[in-house]
Amino acid sequence: MKVAIYGQNYQNDNNQKAFEVLVNALKNYKTDVFIESQFLKIQKEVFHNDWSFGIFTELDNSYDLLISIGGDGTILRAITYVRDLDIPIVGINTGRLGFLATVQTNEIEDALSDIFENKYKISERSLLSVDVSPENNLVTETNFALNEVTISRKNTTSMITVETHLNEEYLTSYWADGLILSTPTGSTGYSLSCGGPVISPSAQSFVLTPIAPHNLNARPLVIPDHTSVRLKVNGRENQFLLSLDSRIITLPNTASVKIEKAPFHIKMVELLNESFIDTLRKKMLWGEDRRN
Repeated sequence: MKVAIYGQNYQNDNNQKAFEVLVNALKNYKTDVFIESQFLKIQKEVFHNDWSFGIFTELDNSYDLLISIGGDGTILRAITYVRDLDIPIVGINTGRLGFLATVQTNEIEDALSDIFENKYKISERSLLSVDVSPENNLVTETNFALNEVTISRKNTTSMITVETHLNEEYLTSYWADGLILSTPTGSTGYSLSCGGPVISPSAQSFVLTPIAPHNLNARPLVIPDHTSVRLKVNGRENQFLLSLDSRIITLPNTASVKIEKAPFHIKMVELLNESFIDTLRKKMLWGEDRRN
């Protein structure tokens, strides 16, 4: 098996501990290990002369697995390496909530044992693809997002108007700080913080969630994932922000943003004792009550 390891590009004690446990555990398996170059630079030396590894700056379809060390944000950055290569991703959680990164540091050895014995399942996650006209070179290189695509105001405290069309039919013009188009995976992220619903990862739907709308009757809207969404911004400033997960670019108000379901999926590794419902209950503390 050929395994890639990716992690946050800053020093963190939790990351270091997880990294040490992981590389030592991988010695027990017949595997070729490659570590992302920037991540490796900030790790303390944990290798010995009897164990070798490679370094990667890009991935190809020869890899069988990518292991992400960090939180959900780390996985969002990892998908820019995976793209449409169909490489399964397993997340080791050294962050906080961890809806995507679900393996804790003390569970690494057991998780690897299950993975190498094929005792796991794959959860396919939908993505969003973005097209900007007139064409913007900053978008064409990595024009996809796993969590959400967000339109928001820039350099102003004034709200913006986001004219919204679904399948070229006019929906409304949101007068707000911005607008989020979220996948089911991203429904537990920024969209949830703005009042959006939680959506099961297997649901074939997206959700439009306005950010601090001035019109109080503006509500999140769940739409089929085959819907084409076109957005146009007006405001006092001549520019606005477009974010694809954690990647942010500035666009002029003359730009039109078209968002559709991406033609590929991201494969997340889930252990057999895991489920989205179980993760949701634990992470959201549903049912927790001091009186119980």
